[in-house]
This record gives sequence, C-alpha cells and structure tokens, in this order.
Amino acid sequence: MKAITLSDPSDKTSLHLTEVPDPVPAAGEVVVRVQAAGVNRGDLLQAAGYYPPPPGASEIMGLECAGVIEDPNGHAEFSSGQPVACLLAGGGYAEKVAVPAGQVMPLPEGYSPEEAAAVVEVACTVYSNLVMLAGMHAGQTVLIHGGAGGIGTFAIQLAKHIGCHVIVTAGSPEKLEVCRRLGADELINYREDDFAELARGRADIILDIMGAKYLDRNITALAKDGHMVIIGMQGGTKAELNIGKLLAKRGTISATALRARDLDAKAKICRETVAAVWPLLSAGTITHQIHEVLPLAEAARAHQMLADGAVTGTLVLRVDTV
Repeated sequence: MKAITLSDPSDKTSLHLTEVPDPVPAAGEVVVRVQAAGVNRGDLLQAAGYYPPPPGASEIMGLECAGVIEDPNGHAEFSSGQPVACLLAGGGYAEKVAVPAGQVMPLPEGYSPEEAAAVVEVACTVYSNLVMLAGMHAGQTVLIHGGAGGIGTFAIQLAKHIGCHVIVTAGSPEKLEVCRRLGADELINYREDDFAELARGRADIILDIMGAKYLDRNITALAKDGHMVIIGMQGGTKAELNIGKLLAKRGTISATALRARDLDAKAKICRETVAAVWPLLSAGTITHQIHEVLPLAEAARAHQMLADGAVTGTLVLRVDTV
C-alpha cells in the first residue's frame, strides 16, 4: 500500500508518499481501507520528533480516518465494505490501517468520508475532556483557547448546545468572527488584550491548548471551584505554579492526552461520543469546519498550512485518489 512517511527524520517537512507493507491486524483489530484522514497538530509534533506513537502503534502519522471495512478479522459486528470512522493511535496517512475494534465507529448520518474524518479526533477530544472529565453543564462559563482551530470550533458548538456562556481567544479579527458565527459570547484577541483580566475569576472550565505559557493567567481567569483542562503544549512544557493562588480558587488542573490512553478507555470515549455527539452532527446542530481537503500526497503542504496558522477549523487528506 501507499502511505506518507518521513524520509529524513531530521527534516519534519520530508513527507513523501511511498510504498510500505500492508497492515496485519492483531487480535481485536480490523483493517480499514482509508478514504480520508484528518490532519492534527499531533501529526506535526510526530513529524518533528516530539510525539512518538504509543508502543505497538503504527509509526505512520494520522490520528483519525474514515473509510470502509476491508477485513473484519473475525468481528461479526462488521462486514466488508461497511463505512466507518476511526480514532487512531497512528496509521491514518495511508491506504489501509489496522484499528482496534472499539475505536471503529459509524459515520454520522449524512456525512461523507471527508466530513467524518474531520470530526473524529476533535469530537472525542472535546467530549471526553469537557463533558466526561470536567462535567460541563448548562449555566457554566467556559473559556476556550484557540477558538478558531479544529478543537476550538467544535468546543464552541458543543458548549453552546449544552447551554454554556462561551469565552474564546484567537489571534485575528477574522478568526474571532468565525468563533462569533459559531456562537461564542465573548471574543478576545490575545494579540491585543489580556484574556486573564477580561475573564478574571469567571471561567468554570478552561480548555487549554497552550500549556506553560498560559498557566498562571489561566488560574487568574479560573472561577472558584473551576477546572482547567490542559490538552496541548503549544506554549511550552514548563512553568511555575503558584499553588497558593490555585488553592484560593479551590481549583483543579487536569492534563490529558487521548492518544496514550489504553484501549478500554478509548473504546469508552468512542461509545459515549457516538451516543451523545453523532446525533448532533447528523441533525446539523454541530457542523464540521473543514478548511480544505487536500490529496494525501500533499501532506507536507497540509502540515505547513497548520504550522503557519493559516487554518480555520480542520484539514483533511483525501486518500482515494492516490
């Protein structure tokens, strides 16, 4: 099969379409013929050598895909040719991928493979962190950093559906306008204003993609008994924590990574996300935010677009044309 590989480990841009062996499914896995794969910041980090796949996972990049079952591998609940969407630990940037059965989901009703590939990772990430972990419910105020990205655009819509007041940060008027269109109540341009002062003491939940750079200011923005969930490190990995300031808020800080969770945990997240979120996608209550669909062979360009901050929503690689 063909897949995107990194030809020079010292050059994160050396992404090329090459011939590699077909995946061999282990017990508990099925083989999916990939039609579309989502592009995530984790893929950029892996290409740069900072985010290796978990032990036993494919070395090929790609954390989500959609396609059809090629080999059910003895799983009676699946049949050859069945359309599916998959949460992956790796392997999506390829024509075929082996997937744990618990991470294989139906396509949302009415969704194309490209549309499904654009929502799997963001839906599972947002639902598992905001709802399953932080217990987001109506009446809360939620601060979402990176509001115009894939995670942010999905989180805004889910939070508004649940009945929350949503504050977002983004880096341009154009990106803030996207957030407003999706329902955000307060728009903060982080290049011009201090989100910590504008949101001071009001955020019941903070969904943070920045990490170290925002740690202290996030605590300033946190409400009493608030919960900060860190899911990214775009602003670095090390910062000083004022424990006294956190204690005064009775605050909670959680840090999570979806990719590294065990199979049972990921299967549970997939089940609950399908049950709670897929009907919202099918009804159009939450919509995908595809910025552009590119051929798989243009993975390097997709990575550069994401790295340059030129993407609002998500990028998808189309695999069926290689």
